Amino acid sequence: MPEEIRNEVMERQERSHEGKGKGRHGHHRHGKPQDSVKPGSLKYVWRSVSHNKGAVIGMILLALIVVLCLLSPIICRYGYAEMNIQDWYQTPNPNHLLGTDQMGRDLLSRVLYGARYTLIIGITATAMSAVLGILLGAVAGYFGGFVDSCVMRFLDLFQAFPTLVLAMAFCAVFGTGVDKCILALGITGIPGFARLMRANILRIANMEYIEAAKTINCPTWKTILKHIIPNSISPVIVEIAMTISRNGLTSSSLSFLGLGVQAPKPEWGAMLSEARSYIRDYPHMVIVPGIFIVITVLSFNLIGDAFRDALDPTLKD
Repeated sequence: MPEEIRNEVMERQERSHEGKGKGRHGHHRHGKPQDSVKPGSLKYVWRSVSHNKGAVIGMILLALIVVLCLLSPIICRYGYAEMNIQDWYQTPNPNHLLGTDQMGRDLLSRVLYGARYTLIIGITATAMSAVLGILLGAVAGYFGGFVDSCVMRFLDLFQAFPTLVLAMAFCAVFGTGVDKCILALGITGIPGFARLMRANILRIANMEYIEAAKTINCPTWKTILKHIIPNSISPVIVEIAMTISRNGLTSSSLSFLGLGVQAPKPEWGAMLSEARSYIRDYPHMVIVPGIFIVITVLSFNLIGDAFRDALDPTLKD
């Protein structure tokens, strides 16, 4: 019996020594404190995204396209509009790494220069849609009632038509070109952001900090911009990444139909439109821009999925 008591006392002493070696919060005194990251913070989101294999692949592919696009004047031996009839319809070879088109233009130069138009249109149109949509959705969700009904019914008019059809209508009204394409896609993307922001604001409109802001007579514009929008912006970040890919794909579709970027500018959709008559005899003319479209859209989708999982883990499959 005394031996059992002695063993129990020794075990208690060992546990007490282990407890003394730790700080108040369970961290070891002589070691580095454990790194705790608050969910939802920028550091937490970046750590989650950077550990997502799909997102890493997407960022690498997207960064590669951007770098090649910026270095295209150095990489490319030929201008994107430089024609040489002697070199037409060439398949990939040492002189033309991706081949040439029906006018003898180098496809490598055209796809790299064309990336500028696709990325600029996708990013700029999405920024326009996001800013206007967030403001409209914030106003509708915060005020509610008559204001909410008016804004939502106005947006219903846009969403009654398919996005591509509505973009085609705007391009027919505004005209063709990069700026007109950005304007058309920017307008068609507003309802999606507005509805998403409105739904988030309705969820947080009765939170304590919103009531506190109203109690101290905080100006309405300040409440919306500094309290409501920052606390409901997380799902919008995911929508931005997805919308960039959709706008890039839609801009290529508009150019393919002759309503977007016009020749001689080397937009990927316009390149597909020019090459569709030669798809059987010279498939490389269609495959090259098609692959770049797929890679760009896939990259943004992978990044958007990673942000969705980081910002809202409940949506994980």
